[in-house]
Amino acid sequence: MSQIIDPIPSGKNDRVHCCYVNASSSIQVVRITDVPNWYFERVAFPGQRLIFEAIPESHLEVHTGMMASSILSDNIPCSKLAMTIAPLPESGVTQTDDRDGNVPALSSVD
Repeated sequence: MSQIIDPIPSGKNDRVHCCYVNASSSIQVVRITDVPNWYFERVAFPGQRLIFEAIPESHLEVHTGMMASSILSDNIPCSKLAMTIAPLPESGVTQTDDRDGNVPALSSVD
């Protein structure tokens, strides 16, 4: 998974895919600030699921929005948010030749 904006520093090879769900009825700001040379911050709307890459030792801060302020409502280790990415099943799409045998075409296999 690639994060176009603010990628994890290249020297960090132990990355995990994480998932956080805003199960509250409030807008939240989630961020990771404890990784040197890296900063991650996103807005999570109620019910929204965020999937991101992080370092297992880092922590996700969850700030819940209040009137003209926010409260640090949680600090979750990213290792607790880690998820396993399974390989995709066969797509059922194969490559075949057209009638003349010249140009490859895609066809669906049922």
